[in-house]
Amino acid sequence: MSFPVLPFVDPVVDKEAIQKFSFIGNVLLPLKSVQISKYFASQFPHHLEVYVDAEDEPIDIDKVIELLNNGVSRVFINESDVESIIFSNDLPTSRFAVRLSSDDVSEALLNSQVSFVLTKVHPDIKSLINNGNRTVYYDAPSIGEKSALELVSQGYTPIISSKKLTLLALETGKISVSELFVSTLNTDRSDGLYTTLITSPAPSYTALGVVYSSKASLKAAIAEKVGVYQSRRRPDRLWYKGQTSGATQKLVKIEKDCDSDIVKFIVEQKVGSGFCHLESNYTCFHDGQLDNKDEGFGIGLSKLDSTLAKRKESAPEGSYTQRLFNDEKLLISKLKEELDELIEAGQNKDTNEVAWESADLFYFAMVWAVKHGVRLADIEKNLDIKSKKVTRRKGDAKPAYQEKELPKIPAEPVLPDYKLQIIENAHNNEKGLQKALSRPVQKTSDIMKLVLPIIQQVQKDGDDALIQLTAKFDGVKLDSPVLNAPFPQELMNISQEMKEAIDLSISNIEKFHSAQLPKDPFMTVETAPGVYCSRFAKPIENVGLYVPGGTAVLPSTAMMLGVPAKVAGCQNIIVASPPSKQTGKLTPEVVYVAHKIGAKSIVLAGGAQAVAAMAYGTESVLKCDKILGPGNQFVTAAKMHVQNDTQALCSIDMPAGPSEVLVIADDKADADFVASDLLSQAEHGVDSQVILIGVNLSKQKLNEFEEAVKKQAEVLPRKDIVAKCLTHSFILLVDTYEQAFELSNKYAPEHLILQIENAPSYVPDYVQNAGSVFVGALSPESCGDYSSGTNHTLPTYGYAKQYSGVNTATFQKFITSQEVTEKGLQSIGKAVMTLAEVEGLEAHRNAVNVRMQKLGLI
Repeated sequence: MSFPVLPFVDPVVDKEAIQKFSFIGNVLLPLKSVQISKYFASQFPHHLEVYVDAEDEPIDIDKVIELLNNGVSRVFINESDVESIIFSNDLPTSRFAVRLSSDDVSEALLNSQVSFVLTKVHPDIKSLINNGNRTVYYDAPSIGEKSALELVSQGYTPIISSKKLTLLALETGKISVSELFVSTLNTDRSDGLYTTLITSPAPSYTALGVVYSSKASLKAAIAEKVGVYQSRRRPDRLWYKGQTSGATQKLVKIEKDCDSDIVKFIVEQKVGSGFCHLESNYTCFHDGQLDNKDEGFGIGLSKLDSTLAKRKESAPEGSYTQRLFNDEKLLISKLKEELDELIEAGQNKDTNEVAWESADLFYFAMVWAVKHGVRLADIEKNLDIKSKKVTRRKGDAKPAYQEKELPKIPAEPVLPDYKLQIIENAHNNEKGLQKALSRPVQKTSDIMKLVLPIIQQVQKDGDDALIQLTAKFDGVKLDSPVLNAPFPQELMNISQEMKEAIDLSISNIEKFHSAQLPKDPFMTVETAPGVYCSRFAKPIENVGLYVPGGTAVLPSTAMMLGVPAKVAGCQNIIVASPPSKQTGKLTPEVVYVAHKIGAKSIVLAGGAQAVAAMAYGTESVLKCDKILGPGNQFVTAAKMHVQNDTQALCSIDMPAGPSEVLVIADDKADADFVASDLLSQAEHGVDSQVILIGVNLSKQKLNEFEEAVKKQAEVLPRKDIVAKCLTHSFILLVDTYEQAFELSNKYAPEHLILQIENAPSYVPDYVQNAGSVFVGALSPESCGDYSSGTNHTLPTYGYAKQYSGVNTATFQKFITSQEVTEKGLQSIGKAVMTLAEVEGLEAHRNAVNVRMQKLGLI
């Protein structure tokens, strides 16, 4: 509390005393006079916090909870009751003040947030106050004005009966609350004034302006309960706000800041007037809110509240607002309508519509409240009371609103139709295009809240964290989180047919990626006579390859990442892949690939924990310089985090999202081929995206595509995933190939498949943005995923507009060098010195100058 006195009012029926001292912001009532009910706290002013003194009467936990749940801000109890009341029931300690029985305070109390009540001066009051973080009350019947001033100067907040307090600056036999308040203030201003912030009361608490107070003006304001400030133009005069203009103020509350050098007044302005001397402004900040007399002040709900209150009194005849106030049936209907629309918006997962419909519901709810004499401040008071509850009810809806369970009748299974949504004339259908080409929203901030603790745990506990997290997320107990090469033969137990398939794929991938190596290992260009600039590639030394376990076994990912790393010459290749939940072991195909690419070790972990281990290193995991590989949203979030953390000094390949394919097909495309390409991506996951752009398709061909998709989907093992994916997949119909490529480039797909006549003629000129292109009817995306030789680790989520897929250069960095001869200095030396001079970098200029002078070039 910022006012240095706590009035004790006995009994509670002394409402005059409560109103009289409510500007202090707190009042203490004796337990015996408190009658708790649902609306107990609502009877007090909005800004007043009610405390209850239970020190003189026996009290049990049920009574304490009843007080706290019904809006009592703080309960005063004896030290002997602390264990049974607070600690045993895990109640918030900030809601209690404890009367200490001695100067020795327990560690438990010192480490809590309770306030203290003393009956004698403590030898070390500063330690109890804890730099202003704890209120320490002083309660003794013998407090007089002199002793009260001494107490507040030491940091105590005296508890004083309201009968002994006065608002006047001086009254015989009573203690002046204004004298106590001003005695605690300080200022570094030469004129001795205190900067004073003026705000409106609940619910808006709008900043109205800044003025200055003196001790005299503060005492006058408290005594008269109005806005009184110090005039700086006339130091001998007090400024009674509104005395000449009529824009008077009623003092609601007064408080000071934590440093006791700024004062805050909460005031009620006279209705229709503002604080500013400019007639159009409600505040001193050019708000212009008095220009429209029909509207209220503030923003948001507080402005709506004051506007509706005005319109209740003077809404224009026949206006919609007047109809709502007068026609209760209409208003009830609108409330029900808006609630239904809000529920529907939430069920449709439409965040914009939820915000819109919430605003509508708030509007009609506020009309209903103002109609019945309830203001926003009253509502917020009840919200504050509810927020103070320390116990929670079960929260079930009333029986009338609960969905009744009907007898369960076996239903006929609903078969999916495996249909994609069709958008006609897609090139000119902006709304349809936006829907079709939008990626699913990735709430990175929400995911990061889950990922960061995992990363921090791995940083802190290393191998132990990996073992614990693998047990938690994969259900596998490990002795060590790392498998070092050479890998045991029994972990690579795969069929000969599988070995041959992997060997063939590795061979083709190696051929294609070897061809990407710079033909000239040391490229040199003479940029000017005697100036030789060179560039050469070096492999990234330590690379971490993330191979998901997920819903599919992915040795292909190990090949696509590992082979380019091997070709580039990376010294240490670290693979990370989670063990199988069923067997507790690594996927044998992945181990075999790791063996073939010469991996140094395999980290037996998945998710964010694997990324963190490779980024920061552990006792057993080598710290990597770059991390590559696809993964779920947690893996992606972890990769994005570590690349921005300077402690990690680790880069990544690219951001990632769900898998996606875009097929461009014309009327001559084979429907079975098209369907198979769409489904090969749809089976990746329910969040995968599948788009077909049809160029000048006949109705018959469109039907063929749909029938082929349905026929093939029905027999797939992952048909449930496929069905869910296709519900948010689209067929876009356009007239020309140019329109098709325009839409494709706008979408920037991970995989682009061209099932069109004369497909090779469109590559590369028509393709601006794509991860990888599959040209012609006989080039399914599956070939690129496994064995053709191109890489399948590709940019998704539209990142193909600025990222390449993984390639040999992904595992290299390029270093430049230059050699400048005497002739070279003569060629460029003067230019270098001129530029350095204009930039004010004299040492740069001098580095050239000394050389040229010694050579006699200048």
